Amino acid sequence: CRLERFGMAAWVARHTRAMNDYIDNRVPGHTFFFTVRLRDERSTLLTEHISAFGEAIRLARTRKPFHVDAWVVLPDHAHAIWTLPPGDNEVAARWRAVKIAFSKSLHKSGMISEEASTIWSRRYQGHDVTDHAEYGRLVDYVHRNPLRHGMCDRVLDWPWSSLHRFVAQGYAVPD
Repeated sequence: CRLERFGMAAWVARHTRAMNDYIDNRVPGHTFFFTVRLRDERSTLLTEHISAFGEAIRLARTRKPFHVDAWVVLPDHAHAIWTLPPGDNEVAARWRAVKIAFSKSLHKSGMISEEASTIWSRRYQGHDVTDHAEYGRLVDYVHRNPLRHGMCDRVLDWPWSSLHRFVAQGYAVPD
């Protein structure tokens, strides 16, 4: 898997531990962890246009359903944990739909020109989530990511994260 090729799965396993038992957040189906990046690592398009990114995900979900288990959006990249319906492993088409919808939205609003080359990194990193312990570590990794990148002083301070939903459901804030 791509995530293992980049060594990220091993890093997450070594440097994180799940604080919470997220069993109640799981739904039936195949679960994946993703990282998608903008081509320009200095870009802030994702957070500047968070509503367009959210709408792109909503549109992709209406065409090919999936459950968004956890997510975080940083200025130049996003992490997500998705669970697809049982028997469905078609992740590439879903991310392609998200990327296209977000890019079209920016083109329509005049934020980027039609002539501009793609704003997205060509590939995404994806990883099959194999068990409950890994799922918990990855949920916490997603929620800690803004702190790790120096975007905030406390994970609760970062507005573009599913952490707020988790806390509202009674889960502890990861340290």
